[in-house]
Amino acid sequence: IQVEHTVTEEVTGVDLVCSQLEIAQGTSLAELGLTQDKVDCIGCAIQCRVTTEDPENGFIPDSGRIITYRAPGGYGIRLDRGMGYSGSVITPFFDSLLVKCTARSSS
Repeated sequence: IQVEHTVTEEVTGVDLVCSQLEIAQGTSLAELGLTQDKVDCIGCAIQCRVTTEDPENGFIPDSGRIITYRAPGGYGIRLDRGMGYSGSVITPFFDSLLVKCTARSSS
């Protein structure tokens, strides 16, 4: 599944990961109500990824301690968090993605 799947989930209301698990167990798209004529896109969404990549060093993962982290919130804000929190120690040995923030609106 693509990292941007949260955008699709927000505008369709379909939990794609859950749907994939259901399909793997033999449930059809029709049984899930996911035929193309039944999936509507409502509003818009955008995703922002907060990473530790260093653009001045070829975008390689950076490391260090996060001193302060303030999570966004409110209606239409979805956070998928990894290591993005105050006090966490980030090493360069894993994926550089700290937090995905997806924002949606009806227009």
